[in-house]
Amino acid sequence: MAQNNKKKDANHAYWHANLRLMAGLLTIWFVVSFGCGILWVDDLNQFHVYGFKLGFWFSQQGSIYTFVILIFVYAWRMNQIDKAHGVDEQE
Repeated sequence: MAQNNKKKDANHAYWHANLRLMAGLLTIWFVVSFGCGILWVDDLNQFHVYGFKLGFWFSQQGSIYTFVILIFVYAWRMNQIDKAHGVDEQE
């Protein structure tokens, strides 16, 4: 019975770490795509990137680039979390 509770606690800790990571990354993506692409677009348009207004750039390209970067960050961090919880892929 004690073994079963340890396993449940370990599973809960793993899932909690996964959810915390996803919440953080989704928050970053939301801030970049919604905040920079919609809410703060007028303020950001004062600056230019390669001849384009920064607010326009974020709404067209910046959120996509951010999403791709977040995919790699998620994969890297999940590998670390997997190793920490002993569920990584053994090579």
